Amino acid sequence: MIDDELDDQSIEGETTELRLTRTFDASRERVWDAWTDPEQVAKWWGPERFTTTIHEMDVRPGGVWRFVMHDPDGIDHHNTFPYDDVVEFQRLVYTHPGEADRPHFQAMVNLDDGATGGTELAFRMVFDTVTARETLEEHGGVEAARQTLDRLARHLEDRANGEEA
Repeated sequence: MIDDELDDQSIEGETTELRLTRTFDASRERVWDAWTDPEQVAKWWGPERFTTTIHEMDVRPGGVWRFVMHDPDGIDHHNTFPYDDVVEFQRLVYTHPGEADRPHFQAMVNLDDGATGGTELAFRMVFDTVTARETLEEHGGVEAARQTLDRLARHLEDRANGEEA
């Protein structure tokens, strides 16, 4: 991991967007593979102390990512995200459909060559309303996203060092 920041413009005022950026010391291809290979995703997806079981990961427009996040308290969080847009090694766009107390949003993952090497990842979540964005923030969603990117960074580093995360 080289850099991590929350775009403060994303959380001030009346915006429906959250944006996190992170630069990884890895090629776009390696970051892409870590984000689209179900075996790799299962090793790093989710906040600290969560585990993930991937049931389906059809990475193409119209495909579906279906998985369960298991929290440390033993609660299972079932998720089904349809992919809206996929451009290999560059962009993933999927929808969090929203249900019960979890808001609807579209997530965008963009990969670019980093200014100082590596890969810059921009992760955006665009909500239907400011209130939905604020609710995610109040329930620790920003910290959960940061922890998930921390886990991705460790996974990429372990693989670069020949270790399995």
